[in-house]
Amino acid sequence: MNVQENISLKQYNTFGIDAAAKYFATFESIAELEEVLNSKLQTPNSKLILGGGSNILLTKDFDGIVLKNEIKGIEVVNEDEDHIYIKVGAGENWHQFVMHCVQHNYAGVENLSLIPGNVGASPMQNIGAYGVEIKDVFYELEAFHKQEKFIEKFSLTDCDFGYRESVFKNKYKDQFVIANVTYRLNKRPFFNTSYGAINQELERMGVKELSIQAISQAVINIRTSKLPDPKEVGNAGSFFKNPIISNEQYLELKKAFPNIVAFPSGNDHTKLAAGWLIEQCGWKGYRKGDAGCYPKQALVLVNYGSAPGKEIFDLSEEIIQSVKKTFRVDLEREVNIIF
Repeated sequence: MNVQENISLKQYNTFGIDAAAKYFATFESIAELEEVLNSKLQTPNSKLILGGGSNILLTKDFDGIVLKNEIKGIEVVNEDEDHIYIKVGAGENWHQFVMHCVQHNYAGVENLSLIPGNVGASPMQNIGAYGVEIKDVFYELEAFHKQEKFIEKFSLTDCDFGYRESVFKNKYKDQFVIANVTYRLNKRPFFNTSYGAINQELERMGVKELSIQAISQAVINIRTSKLPDPKEVGNAGSFFKNPIISNEQYLELKKAFPNIVAFPSGNDHTKLAAGWLIEQCGWKGYRKGDAGCYPKQALVLVNYGSAPGKEIFDLSEEIIQSVKKTFRVDLEREVNIIF
């Protein structure tokens, strides 16, 4: 165990926020995590479990211990006639895992190519893109309870997945550390190209025969064209969730804003495109100092250099209030704010 003091977290978060941790340690197994948690080190109660750092915004220095999850491993643990079951360490890079599946013809996660972050974050917020969510391929996970010091298995039902939601973001928030996730992938692919941009990109690529490799590359091309590379411009991808409202509220909005972008969400609700709402309020391309709203995608807030996390948070608050005033719709942050 190697616990360091006063460590900059700039390289450990995709926003590139230069906040410091009072203590910092990595763990490659649950045993190592337990060692840190049981140590005589005078650690404060504040503990932050860090994965790829792709879904957090640090608003100030962290006066506690940051524990970076480095549990690795990709292993086929079972298979049947139709499926391959793969157990993956929570510290594995998500996109590299997707590429592993694509290369081995394991279908199901190709639409989730190039999403930043690590595997452990995938079930926490039920990551999704281009018509696919983690719940569609999830089988089970193992997680360690920080206080009670036991490992528990969670099934699909146990995780209670919702739109960018799971029990780990509400009921069990900050109680468990995810150790590994097992996915159930398909031996025979079910191609999901319902998201319009995928079909357009496949056509542009000249693809004649669908494959998970082609879909993965199409998604990579689309994401690269629309979203900033965190290595070049600090960001955490989509900063806000797409709000879900009642059909009645949607029809009222439709009268006032005929061009509003929306999608059905179950029988009684409609999902609005948060990027469209933000853009209509004039925020797309906005910049103040080094904090801004990305010119190609209004959902993405960016750090152009050395913006403090508080400035990006304040910008997000202004956007939320602006959308509320214009549309009477509440935007919710997708990114976890660390105060």
